[in-house]
Amino acid sequence: MSDLWIDSWLSGPRFQRYVDECSGDRSAALRLYEWNAELSHVIMHDISHFEVALRNAYDAAIMQSWPHPTHWLLHPDSPAVTPIWRTREINGIKRGTDVNEANRKSVDEAIARSGYGRATPGKVIAELSFGFWRQLTTAAMEKTVWVPYLHRAYPRRTSRRLIDRDIAAINTLRNRIAHHEPLLPSTIDVPTTHQAMLECLRTLAPEAHAHVLTTSRVTETLARMH
Repeated sequence: MSDLWIDSWLSGPRFQRYVDECSGDRSAALRLYEWNAELSHVIMHDISHFEVALRNAYDAAIMQSWPHPTHWLLHPDSPAVTPIWRTREINGIKRGTDVNEANRKSVDEAIARSGYGRATPGKVIAELSFGFWRQLTTAAMEKTVWVPYLHRAYPRRTSRRLIDRDIAAINTLRNRIAHHEPLLPSTIDVPTTHQAMLECLRTLAPEAHAHVLTTSRVTETLARMH
């Protein structure tokens, strides 16, 4: 019986990546595709728990020192929305660039989805994507977010650069899963990224970390690849 339906379903180029991984064995490639789907599912389970812990820990850290009664995401002077200008040179021409433009757009859209004047902090927080929270540890946000607020979410002397590196890797993994991309060793280092996520979660929310360890199926799923 022909298995060309697989190419119609997944598209030839997408399935070919798995066929190549299995040295041309299409039956093995389909099993590998199913394994990839299962791995994506169990990783997203862990990432979803991490994402909630991350955004709540960040919110608590900022609010701890926020000087206004209005929540930091709803205040006009919020570091998430105020312009941060950097000079960049493009083809020999220097121009000022607001590196906070994308964050401001994310917050404004989250407030709109939350009902504008009826928006509550909790609703806005829930509407913001993982990518927004990931941006808060970038070098561009060091002076406006990390130094005055966000470093309090982590143990003393925690390196912003290393935290940003790990969260960027987690975000990349999350995006690959969202776009149904392969999680094969030749494309991304899942074990290292997952371990980095668990370590970050341990520093942010130790009890949540312990819970995720008891419910995660990532390690056992990785072991079933072959």
